[in-house]
Amino acid sequence: MGKKLRVLLIAEQCNPEWPSVPLVAYRLYETLSHLVDVTLVTHARNQQGLEKHHPTAKIHYISESNLLQRYYGVVKTLVGGKRTIWPLYHTLSYPIYEEFNQKVYGAFKDQVLAGEFDVVHVVTPMMPRYPSKMVKACRSVPFVLGPVNGGVPFPPGFQEKAKAEFAGLNFLRAVGRWLIPGYVETYRKADKVLAGSTYTYNDLKEMFAIAGDRMELVYENGILDTFFHHPKPSRTDDRVNLLFVGRLVPYKCADIAIDAIARVDEGIRQKLRFTIVGDGSERAALEQQVKRLNLEDTVHFAGWVKPDETINHYATADIFCFPSIREFGGAVVMEAMACGLPCIVVNNGGIGEYVTDQTGFRIEPHSREYVIHQVAEKIALLVEQPEVRQQLAAASVNRARSFVWSRKAEQIVQQYYEAIAQKRLEGVSVLAQGSI
Repeated sequence: MGKKLRVLLIAEQCNPEWPSVPLVAYRLYETLSHLVDVTLVTHARNQQGLEKHHPTAKIHYISESNLLQRYYGVVKTLVGGKRTIWPLYHTLSYPIYEEFNQKVYGAFKDQVLAGEFDVVHVVTPMMPRYPSKMVKACRSVPFVLGPVNGGVPFPPGFQEKAKAEFAGLNFLRAVGRWLIPGYVETYRKADKVLAGSTYTYNDLKEMFAIAGDRMELVYENGILDTFFHHPKPSRTDDRVNLLFVGRLVPYKCADIAIDAIARVDEGIRQKLRFTIVGDGSERAALEQQVKRLNLEDTVHFAGWVKPDETINHYATADIFCFPSIREFGGAVVMEAMACGLPCIVVNNGGIGEYVTDQTGFRIEPHSREYVIHQVAEKIALLVEQPEVRQQLAAASVNRARSFVWSRKAEQIVQQYYEAIAQKRLEGVSVLAQGSI
């Protein structure tokens, strides 16, 4: 058996016990570790969680200075709270990342220059707005970035949602891209940029004029094999179970799903049970909406559930309804498909790429009213036509198999080999030019 590639994997956020980006980075680290020789570099805040699962692994923890610990507390106080002002949060918290960035460079620059690694791969942060100083040391070693994902705009017909998510401050992202030292250099010098969605792929390719052989579409999220083998419990009644899983924040649009249920005929509604799994700033408003529409017998709130326990809700569901209007990753859609659920989603961002016409319905975000009408129509169709539900369910499982983490890791390792080959060709070209 050949020698494994030596990979320096840089992931500031990487934690098996936290949801969203830290968990995505951890899954990628875990699966890549079976294929290559990984040295993980991450923030010290992840140490406790990682050591529970990998006490003897090659992991280097970067600690935070006392000054920036205090600064982070100030940032959370200013822009955190019940509803975080994310554009401002990301802008103000940049110094915290930059300290990590500088310390990683100082700790591993000499090893990279000495060729002690075959690949340097920066995984997080995943938003395409952060530089990596390590690219400066990758003279003979390929530098891989991503999957990076983000930047998807709010649809024009949803300005109220955009306002609720403080989208008016998104100009800070564009300004920061060009003012942050090393940002442009990171993307222009990267040997491979992995984009987590088609939107981000096209956006970065145009912005930095990145050649096609240096870009690759690699979806941000993946799913565990366990989702394909979870047993379906026995039915307790004949109602069709509709499911929503996600944070209860404005752009996830659980309110649209509730309004859609209110629109379907009474006879169909009596055949439905809608479970909302998740918590967030909108929960109280959503509960009031359910009361106002007299839907207490149909709509139920399960609250926050641990990520590894959501599979129990997928297993008891028949349809997944997730009308988020601006979704980058949307792992919940992949998970629902793996559990054999037809999906109803809005076609704006990554989730519109996971779902196909054979596995569910993608609704164009023309307006709030249009989406409500379409969601109601699709729910009614799936309730009244169980044979269609079954066809979509079978296709969903087959489609989901392409998203398992092991396949994603294999895909990324293939990108490593391509980057190494390209780097060698560039080195030969430089030598040839020097001899002329």
